Amino acid sequence: MKSRNTYDFTQLGQAGDNQQTVVLRKAYSLLGLSFLPCAAGAYAGNYINFYALFSNSWLSVVAFFILAYGLMFAIEKNRYNNLGIALLMVFTFVIGFFISPLLQLAVASAVGSQIVGMAALMTAAVFFTMATIAHRSKSEMKGIGQFLVVGGVVLIIGMILNMFMHLPVLSLTIAAGFVIFSSLMIMWQIRTVIAGGEDSATSAALTLFVSLYNIFTSLIQILLAIMDNR
Repeated sequence: MKSRNTYDFTQLGQAGDNQQTVVLRKAYSLLGLSFLPCAAGAYAGNYINFYALFSNSWLSVVAFFILAYGLMFAIEKNRYNNLGIALLMVFTFVIGFFISPLLQLAVASAVGSQIVGMAALMTAAVFFTMATIAHRSKSEMKGIGQFLVVGGVVLIIGMILNMFMHLPVLSLTIAAGFVIFSSLMIMWQIRTVIAGGEDSATSAALTLFVSLYNIFTSLIQILLAIMDNR
């Protein structure tokens, strides 16, 4: 029986493969492909005066949430067709554009290149570790799913509070929380696909990309606070 997600751009479907294996392979391929528009977005953002474009910090936050969550909603509505894949690429470009100010801030540090490099390596290490655990685990991870729902709500509340309080300690706590939350999200999403609970490679790739984005940006914030000696 063919999966409803019929866009096999990498020709990964082979005789003898079950649906879960095909979906997971496609998700990994889409995840890898999504970094290309993300890098393009970051490159474009580097040559645009982001702070002049969004001189009001609240405007940048509102613009980010409208674009990001609007695109995520549209991707989920088209999770079984080619439009969903195209929207995923647009989404990653937008994310790359909005991450450029953080990258510029990190690079401006005396140890900026080291911070970005370490954050990238640590993010990759987290992904491969959690993916390995997910592949080897036999658990359905229902408890982790419930924890992620509660943890997500707590982190969102913390983010909203920090918009008003601007406490460095709270910012670092939230960043550390996102690293843990997103790491578990990677394991949960991969395990869900393996268990047959997710049949859309587009949705799985979206979740994995957002998790990696959260880990990477959070690690940059933490490393900046630890290593920046300016």
